[in-house]
Amino acid sequence: MYNAAVFLDRDGTINYDSGYVKNPEQVILLPGVAEGIKKLKTEFHFKVIVISNQAGIAYGIMTHEDVRKVNAKINELLKNAGTEIDDFYYCPYHPKYSTPEESECRKPSPQMIVQASNDHKIDLSKSYMIGDKGIDVLCGINAGVKTILVKQDNFDEEINSLHNQGKKPNFVAANFKDACDFIQKDFSGGL
Repeated sequence: MYNAAVFLDRDGTINYDSGYVKNPEQVILLPGVAEGIKKLKTEFHFKVIVISNQAGIAYGIMTHEDVRKVNAKINELLKNAGTEIDDFYYCPYHPKYSTPEESECRKPSPQMIVQASNDHKIDLSKSYMIGDKGIDVLCGINAGVKTILVKQDNFDEEINSLHNQGKKPNFVAANFKDACDFIQKDFSGGL
């Protein structure tokens, strides 16, 4: 049996993005994230999987251990709210500092979503990608999932970049709760 999944960007979508988040003590979940993830998992039985570029590793700003500790802190905060992320995938490479082959995992490449779908038996045709950047939307489009762009401070720049490429998300959400409400309606056939 195949699962449906909601793939999530991390920084700026799940937690506040202070720029290369490497200290677990800096992790603050965005409003509605814990409640939204809990609802997606308990009511709709989605797998919830993080898909994240972490080029700070390639830059030498942070380590793999820093990323693991931040991911663990996110799950600790979510577990306190009665839910959790099922798995975390991240790409530590950047074309400036890594080989083209290594950098192939970077969003907007669908490589991490494809890997997660193989590992967790995900039906991509019933799955979604939520993110705050154009590359998140492009990653989802490239993987064949429905896409949701969450409005953040950089929204105009991100949506213009997508439009310039002739691409657009399936939905633009005011916040994480709005994104989850869209998935609930869409998945239930209400849209």
